[in-house]
Amino acid sequence: MADEGRRGEEDDRGPGAAYQAFAVMESLLDKLTLLHYEDVLAKHNMKLLSRHYFVSSPYLPSNPGEQFYMFTILAAWLITVAGKPFSEPQEYDEPNATVSNILAELRSFGVKVDFPPSKLKSGSGEYVCFVLDRLADEALRRTGFTFRKPKYPTESTEEESVMEDDAELTLSKVEEEMTEVEPSSKPEDILESTVDAEEWSLEVERVLPQLKVTIRTDNKDWRIHLDQMHQHRDGIKSSLTEAKGYLDKLQEDIGKTLEKVSSREKYINNQLEPLIQEYRSAQARLSEVKERHQQASGRVTEKTRVLAEISEELEKVKQEMEEKGSSMSDGAPVVKIKQSLTKLKQEIVQMDVRIGVVEHTLLQAKLSEKSNMTRDMHATNIPEPAAGHFV
Repeated sequence: MADEGRRGEEDDRGPGAAYQAFAVMESLLDKLTLLHYEDVLAKHNMKLLSRHYFVSSPYLPSNPGEQFYMFTILAAWLITVAGKPFSEPQEYDEPNATVSNILAELRSFGVKVDFPPSKLKSGSGEYVCFVLDRLADEALRRTGFTFRKPKYPTESTEEESVMEDDAELTLSKVEEEMTEVEPSSKPEDILESTVDAEEWSLEVERVLPQLKVTIRTDNKDWRIHLDQMHQHRDGIKSSLTEAKGYLDKLQEDIGKTLEKVSSREKYINNQLEPLIQEYRSAQARLSEVKERHQQASGRVTEKTRVLAEISEELEKVKQEMEEKGSSMSDGAPVVKIKQSLTKLKQEIVQMDVRIGVVEHTLLQAKLSEKSNMTRDMHATNIPEPAAGHFV
């Protein structure tokens, strides 16, 4: 019943009530621009509002989730600018609680609210524009900004001389100028024409192109410059109107595409959030494994160096063992030793023979010397007569 009554009130307002939201939205956008709302949107990485962003219309693109989030951000910011602290809403907050808090702050400013909070949950429509417009008024009043009446400049009208496009004078105009220059002569009698009017008209039509006088235009004349300026202005206006239509359509298409891309990006981010977290965890584990691998690689390098040194020493030992084994398995040294022992035995035998000969010789010498000594001793002990007797 309440909705039917409200529809009845809207019908009573006239046929233009359906388009009132467009005018309110344009006024709201001007107020937000004065308050530098682009700084707030830049902090949230959001694009600027289009001309009819919060207007609910079947001919305009809509994204209820994004529009409601934009509405709550702007409302919280405007309440803060108006001088009342208000916590910034988050994307996943409860919509009913957020809308109720915004309407409570709006009532605290003395604004009458006669519509249910559910009207704001769509993020667009007349009531969304109404709430933001009233909050923008309070924020402007807080900052000391006031709208003044416009002052229209007085324009002086100038007479413009109109020139003919082809700059031609007909014969009748030339005759008029000639009558003004030459003194007028009045005939004494009334002239009567004896020529048929139809024949005269045909003759005039035949010779009229030959009677036209063309006046060359002077490019230095200011009237020509002024006329050219007007022509260029008209051409620019027509071109601007056509180009503006194309640009508005292009802007609308780009806005729709950007909104679709933004909504799709948010959806993909929400869907891929678990995978992103898993990927980050895997990246962290991979970093740890790489660090341990580097440490293990350092230890392996050190062990490899030690192994190379041990292998080198082992090769040396193997080489020495092979040399000793080859020398032990070879019989040439034994043969040499046996030959040396045989030769040594022979030399020993020869030496024993020589020693025996030397001992025998020495013994003979000792015996000979002993006999000589004995004889000498006997010779010294015999008396002299006896000695002489023997002589």
